[in-house]
Amino acid sequence: MTSKTNEAAAGTAADKAADASPQTSESKEAHEFQAEVARLLHLMVHSVYSNKDIFLRELISNAADACERLRQRALTEPELISGDETFRIRLETDKNARTLSVADNGTGMSREELIDNLGTIARSGTRAFLEGLGEAKDGQSLIGQFGVGFYSAFMVAGEVDVVSRAAGSNEAWTWRSDGQGSFTVERADLESAPARGTRVVLHLSDESVDYAQASTIERIVREYSAHVPVPIVLASETEREENEPDGEEKADKDTAAKIEEREIADGSALWTRSRSEITEEEYKEFYGHVSRQFDEPALTLHYRAEGRHEYSVLLFVPSMTPFDLFDPDRKGRVKLYVRRVFIADDVDLLPAYLRFTRGVIDSQDLPLNLSREMLQSNPVLDAIRKGVTNRVLSELQKLADNDAEKYTQIWETFGPVIKEGLYEDFERRDKLLALTRFKTTKSGDGWRTLAEYVADLKENQTQIFYAIGDNADAVKASPQLEGYRARDVEVLLLSDPVDAFWVQIALGFDGKPFRSVTQGAADLDAITLPDDEKQKEDEAGKGATADVATLVTYVKETLGDAVTDVRISSRLAESPVCLVAPEHGPDRQFEKLMSRRDGAPGGAGSKPVLEINPRHALVKSLASHLGDDAAKDFTKDAAWLLYDQARILDGEHPNDPAAFAGRLARVMKKGLG
Repeated sequence: MTSKTNEAAAGTAADKAADASPQTSESKEAHEFQAEVARLLHLMVHSVYSNKDIFLRELISNAADACERLRQRALTEPELISGDETFRIRLETDKNARTLSVADNGTGMSREELIDNLGTIARSGTRAFLEGLGEAKDGQSLIGQFGVGFYSAFMVAGEVDVVSRAAGSNEAWTWRSDGQGSFTVERADLESAPARGTRVVLHLSDESVDYAQASTIERIVREYSAHVPVPIVLASETEREENEPDGEEKADKDTAAKIEEREIADGSALWTRSRSEITEEEYKEFYGHVSRQFDEPALTLHYRAEGRHEYSVLLFVPSMTPFDLFDPDRKGRVKLYVRRVFIADDVDLLPAYLRFTRGVIDSQDLPLNLSREMLQSNPVLDAIRKGVTNRVLSELQKLADNDAEKYTQIWETFGPVIKEGLYEDFERRDKLLALTRFKTTKSGDGWRTLAEYVADLKENQTQIFYAIGDNADAVKASPQLEGYRARDVEVLLLSDPVDAFWVQIALGFDGKPFRSVTQGAADLDAITLPDDEKQKEDEAGKGATADVATLVTYVKETLGDAVTDVRISSRLAESPVCLVAPEHGPDRQFEKLMSRRDGAPGGAGSKPVLEINPRHALVKSLASHLGDDAAKDFTKDAAWLLYDQARILDGEHPNDPAAFAGRLARVMKKGLG
């Protein structure tokens, strides 16, 4: 149809339905569905949908999108709507024929578009959708998100006919399928085809004949589609009088039955109304239309900006993750209108880190004939983008202050995306840092703010310490955290991929710079150990003599270019060794992330620093063997094993697994001997 289904045409030829050799345009052509469509249809028909009413919302949304796109085209091609400038959606029920029709006078489709749009799903989310659909208890929350809403018609119809004429064309075509794996396309009779646009006729299955009842259709429209921006008309037979005649007289009366049309949705723009006039149910229904999701909006933002620029804003923050949240193009899904005329739905009206937001922005100042180039560099649009972005962030902060639990739900859903702004949006970085929530060594199952972190700084602590890793549990187990844990110093546990980037350029928070626990010196000497920890350290340090310093020199000479330096550690409390990054240069985890991205082998880049815990029993024992000439080979193997152990603790493999295995075998043999 349009919108979601039209996007399917962007796919590659390899994704399209297998097409038979071209036949004459007068004949009926048979085509096989793309494999993904065939599977999708099977799931749609046989899966457990608790609410089949959603099919009508999807068809109406497609019809509304078709009308809006033609309204946009008509700005530069007014001849396309000449003689019929009023857009509308017409629903028609026929109880006798057991059919339901959904018709629009929008942009319509050509023969090729019917085949491409309704025979394939050329979208990157298709596989994810099918996997989710197979696992979902109720698939309604998935349908609209993936641009496959048209196919939901087969939940209620044994056969579907689509008759369409592209705006400005003198040809019309009929697409027909029973949803069993194939479809046909043939030329349609112009007299019965729409003058322009598309008519979808559903031949209802035995279990779905209620959808031929006008009252059922009106109920569904009022629940799901009352606020689409195109008027909806319902056409149905007039109610018969009581004491109807039988036999031939009844047949004559059936033949003469009149079709009554009445408007059941006026196409008014919800965003132009005052917030006080709109119910939560109306907001929810409109959110469903613009987001194509079935969750509750977590936050609704509705206001009108006046002054230098006038525009209306109706935006929603979903409570459920959209399927395309991490698409590489990172496009937003906010629709741009100009004086209630749809302009585009792919304009960057908000920064990429707010791309989960759905809704509408309607400007009073922009010209209707905006070109693609003007959309990219328009000062009015720039002002709108800036104003709306600031307002969204302030509303999120207000929610965080007033309803921490609700904001936490938003953060758990969209936090990794919002943190992209810490790297990309220098102007608003302080606002974003205030919104950011962190797992820390003290947060338990909850979250901490930077304001809470700074308020709990230890005496003489001047930095905000963080550790980066693949997940919070793995980071928490890092040996580099031992010294901080011993001093009860809180450490941020950063496990999202974007964390490795933004901390490299963030200046700090509240005057306190960020500091990686895996880079440079630990800076822990100024922070006093608790008495019990100090006692344990003193006891462990007994016997740690100058031999350990000699060991450090020996290990450094043995490892050579494998490390930048070897030194005694103040950050280790329980482990014998760890690796850290040099004082100047990238953080260890950031460097590993970049190495993986560039395809470089592990260990590429700057060489690490090996830190040795002088209080560890293994280190003290090894130091005591340095003067033993008979143990020379043993101490050399042990030095390399310390380095490999540090690599393993850091989540890496030994540089030379064969050499590692040989050294380990020799040391074990000596220990057993």
